[in-house]
Order: sequence, then structure tokens, then C-alpha cells
Amino acid sequence: QVQLVESGGGLVQPGGSLRLSCAASGFTFNRYAIGWFRQAPGKEREGVSCISASAINTYYADSAKGRFTISRDNAKNTVYLHMNSLKPEDTAVYYCAADSLLGDWCDMTRSYNYWGQGTQVTVAS
Repeated sequence: QVQLVESGGGLVQPGGSLRLSCAASGFTFNRYAIGWFRQAPGKEREGVSCISASAINTYYADSAKGRFTISRDNAKNTVYLHMNSLKPEDTAVYYCAADSLLGDWCDMTRSYNYWGQGTQVTVAS
């Protein structure tokens, strides 16, 4: 049974930090690119960051550049999203997803195979 389980969300003040985790099971994790997406109330889902199967390639949306860092530990079947300097506009439900694309790269425009249930991130004072 394929599972992606996000954790690490919560309430944080502006300027604060959070580390999101995405724990995977039920598929060959080290052959999948992993992406983090988010959806704020009343807005469309947007791609935040992705990482290739071996972690050699990463991508960040403009909103995440310089503040967020994506990483993965294939021995633990886990991907992380370190978020610093958080802003109120980062408030959203954050989802991780897995993509079985061929090659060691990632692309947030693709249709991802598996999705997690999401974790809420709220940035407010």
C-alpha cells in the first residue's frame, strides 16, 4: 500500500522556521522524484519545490528561493522541506507527492503519481 505521510506543520510566527517531513512507503522511493506543493484557502495549488531521485537536482519556485531547502534521505524514505523566514503568505496546506518520471530530475508541471494527505502550516502573530 502506497503511503506518503506529511508531518511538521503547525503555527509559527512571521520570521520563524519549520521543517516538514514526508515519509514514504509502499513503492521504490529512490526511483521517484518528490515534490512539495501547497494550497492556500481560495487559491490554486502551487508547486513549491522538488527533488530528483538521487537528490542531484532540485527546483524551487520563486516564492521559495533563498528561504526553503529541500532534501531527502533515501535510506529513511523521507523528504524534508526546511522553511525559514516564513511569511503570512506561506500559510497553506502543504502536500508531498511522488513522480515516477524517467531520469534523475524533477518537474513540478508533471502529473504526480502519489500524494499525501497534507499538513497545515499557519504563519501568524
